This record gives sequence, structure tokens and C-alpha cells, in this order.
Amino acid sequence: MAAGKQSTAGLFVRIPLAEAEKLNRAAFELKTPKRELVTGLLARYVDPGSPRSLAELRELSGRRRVTVETEADELVVGQHSFRPTDLPEVLTLAELADWLQVEEDSLVKMAETGELPGRRIGGEWRFARQAVLDWLAGERGEN
Repeated sequence: MAAGKQSTAGLFVRIPLAEAEKLNRAAFELKTPKRELVTGLLARYVDPGSPRSLAELRELSGRRRVTVETEADELVVGQHSFRPTDLPEVLTLAELADWLQVEEDSLVKMAETGELPGRRIGGEWRFARQAVLDWLAGERGEN
């Protein structure tokens, strides 16, 4: 490895549009690649070995740990997470693929054959969130 070169890893994350635009603007104004800005922010603000750093990150993430005490003799261990949806009522192909965690090409094929409820509007696929939920539950009505 050449001097000054570091190993890298790919990172793909979806962030809110407003924050993505801020990152794009900062990169443009500073004439610095976004990769370097994100690397600098992580190096400066994220230290998984520091309880204080982890506490600050925990506040940002919105996750919290809940302890439940019970009088029952049997021990039940598990984990639950709730992620409220902020999806719009009408989804784009990309939003639906992300939500269902499948490839866009698979959804296009299903929509084109009529298996998945959707409509082409101006050459772009759109999907009603409730229709997709009904379809997933096996309660699909006629479009």
C-alpha cells in the first residue's frame, strides 16, 4: 500500500433529503469530496470506545433500551423495534423497492404482468401504499 493510502470500504446509506442536500452543498462550497467530509465527521465525532460518545450517538439515533420486570418464573428474552412509517400514500418504484427490500427490476416485472398493483404515470411507476399492503396480505382487489 502506498504511503498515505488507507484501505476503504463501501458505504451506502439513505439519509433525509435535507441532510443530503446540506452535504452536497458543503462538498461543493469546500471543493472537497463528500467521502472526505463524512470521513472527517466520523473521525471527529464517533468513538465507539467512549461511553460519552456512545451516549451522544444514542441520543441522535432515537433508540432507547427498555427494561421490563415481571413476576413470571420463566425467562423470556427478545428484541423488538418499531419504526414508524413516514412513507407517502403514493410510492415511486425506488421507494417501494427500498420499503420491500427487493430489487426494482423484480417489482417492474411484477407490475407489468399485473401481479403487483401499480400504475404508469408519465412513464414512471407509482404504487398506492395501501394497495401494496393489501396485496401483501393477500387481499388484493381489482385495480
